[in-house]
Amino acid sequence: MTDRRTFLASLAAIGVASRAGHARPALAQAAAPAAQQAAAKTTGIQKSTLISMLPKERTYAERFAIARDAGFAGIEMQTMTRSDEAAEIREAAASTGLKIHSVMNMDHWRLPLSSADAEVVKGSVAGMETSLRNAALWGADAVLLVPAVVDAATSYQDAWTRSQRVIKERLLPMAGDLRVKIAVEEVWNKFLLSPIEFARYVDDFQSPWLRAYFDVGNVVIHAFPQDWIRTLGPRIVKIHLKDFQFDRKNARFAWKNIGEGDIDWPEVRRALTEINYAGYVTTELQGGDAAYLKDVSTRVDRFLAGEKPAG
Repeated sequence: MTDRRTFLASLAAIGVASRAGHARPALAQAAAPAAQQAAAKTTGIQKSTLISMLPKERTYAERFAIARDAGFAGIEMQTMTRSDEAAEIREAAASTGLKIHSVMNMDHWRLPLSSADAEVVKGSVAGMETSLRNAALWGADAVLLVPAVVDAATSYQDAWTRSQRVIKERLLPMAGDLRVKIAVEEVWNKFLLSPIEFARYVDDFQSPWLRAYFDVGNVVIHAFPQDWIRTLGPRIVKIHLKDFQFDRKNARFAWKNIGEGDIDWPEVRRALTEINYAGYVTTELQGGDAAYLKDVSTRVDRFLAGEKPAG
């Protein structure tokens, strides 16, 4: 996987999924399923979905309403450069009662902070600045960042040193001013390959505005997500949910809907309880219609209840 767009395209190609800041307006809040509200009160964990999972042909208000009706309490948006569209998104959140809790930065693969090219880094910083402003406008408390990319031109050490320097000097001051956390995520970028390294990378900043965004599915090919959760502990401020299946004998893998892969979901849930995680869990899967989204939401409910997500 070279980037997130490639990953989401691969989801569609292999057919992974079975298709069976604003105060909430009172009416919108009442529309949320009672079971969801009860679960949130009990665990503190809220369900969210990625904006790319919702029908692109619909307006933002319609997309947000579909997510709400499926049982989600929040949305993770992506970087938005157009001010009129950003305003429309803000209104969609307010009118439906859904919380935009996070923004996925979109330029970190194409323009990595770890590049030796100053112009590339300048573009990457500009993209993150836009994402941080989006977050502040929408009331989100975090921006997802892939901090570095190790490749033939960038060593592991250079990726570590360069990315930390740029984040410390050019991004953290703005994040602190806006009170928005930079949440770095582990992805297939040949970087932060163990939970111990990930923890050290976060701790090096010594800042409350630099935390961890943990993707449950991204580590399954070589590790156990519950181990990463227990090691990272309170550094984790956001969680991505997807499943993964690895056929080692035949050297094949497939991204899967929640509960259809190799992840031990009850054990992952126990690990989250042990670290007292009480943030959002965001589904990152192939998109679909209302029935499909409701099924995904129900799978998350089972996971949060400590059960297997799929029968």
